[in-house]
Amino acid sequence: MPLDNLVNNELVFANQPIASKKRVLEFLAEAIGARLHCESEAVYDALLAREKLGSTGIGSGIAIPHCRFDQANHAAIVLMSLEQPIDYDSIDRKPVDLIFALIAPPNECEGHLKTLSQIAEMAQSPEKLDALRNATTNEQLITTFLQQV
Repeated sequence: MPLDNLVNNELVFANQPIASKKRVLEFLAEAIGARLHCESEAVYDALLAREKLGSTGIGSGIAIPHCRFDQANHAAIVLMSLEQPIDYDSIDRKPVDLIFALIAPPNECEGHLKTLSQIAEMAQSPEKLDALRNATTNEQLITTFLQQV
C-alpha cells in the first residue's frame, strides 16, 4: 500500500516534547490505540517486544518502530517529530528526532515489509529529512511527508 494511503491527520504529531524512547513508545501506543480502537497497553507491549529484538533506530536521526498486531484491522503510520533529539539506541548511536511508526495486521506481512522499505528509502535523502525536520506544525509535517513520498 502506498505510504500516502497509510497516513492520517489524526496520527501526525509535530514537535513533540518527549524526552525518552520509553515515552515515545507509550505515546505511539496511546495514539494508535485511540485511532484504531484497540488496547493501548497491548500496542505498547507489541512495540516493546519488537524493540527487544533490536532497535528500530535505523540511523540518521530516524526510528521506525513497528509491529504486526492482531487487533489492527488495517495498517497505519504514525508520523512524529520531536522537539529535541533523544537517545534511541540507534544503530549509528546518533539521537533520533523523526519517528515513523507502523502497525499492521498479521495478514499484511508483505505490505508491512514493503512499507518499511519505502520509509527506509525516503530516510536515505538528507534533503527530505531536513524538510521534515523543518515542519513545525502537524499540518506542515503531513504536507511535507506527502510531498516526499
